[in-house]
Amino acid sequence: MTKKQITTLFYYLAIAGIAGYFAYVKGWIFSDFESISPKSAYELLQNDTNVALLDVRTPEEFSKEHIEGATLIPVQVLAQNLSMLSEVKDKKIIVYCHSGSRSVAASRILVDNGFMPLNVSGGITAWKADGLSVTPF
Repeated sequence: MTKKQITTLFYYLAIAGIAGYFAYVKGWIFSDFESISPKSAYELLQNDTNVALLDVRTPEEFSKEHIEGATLIPVQVLAQNLSMLSEVKDKKIIVYCHSGSRSVAASRILVDNGFMPLNVSGGITAWKADGLSVTPF
């Protein structure tokens, strides 16, 4: 193999690795949970009593705005605070963050601990873009 071929191969492997990592972080691959649209999440919250709502952003973000009825447990401390969700262990848990990355991480934590998360694709940003309301403080 020539030096140019090795460089080209390395370039393509790096691009594939970055794309794979991005797909993993977004929950597009290797996820044991479902991602749903904001409108689907809204409909579930309106029509299904067997769901709970979890905000995994920071307290500062939550205090600025959140979806009504949400429980706040930041993703950084979720694994240590799963007992806060013991009452909803048998319910579907709709999980959201700002744009969707932290909620994917939180959904993985929840699945690993026997919960049934539904990740809101695009987070609260997509929720608002769909014209759905938030509770400002």
